[in-house]
Amino acid sequence: MDIQVGDVLQMKKTHPCGGKNWLVLRVGMDFRLRCLTCGREMMILCGKAEKSVKKVLPRTDGEDSK
Repeated sequence: MDIQVGDVLQMKKTHPCGGKNWLVLRVGMDFRLRCLTCGREMMILCGKAEKSVKKVLPRTDGEDSK
């Protein structure tokens, strides 16, 4: 699965805040993701993240991915 910084991932399970969409902040051996509902950030291993992804939503070109 080709996941890039700035992509929005829709996960299979919901976050406790109720959100399913996560912004990718860092890619490598592990991913840094930010919940788009509550703003919480987490680090997750690459393999575990790829199993949890339902689909990759198209990224917005105007969005700053810092």
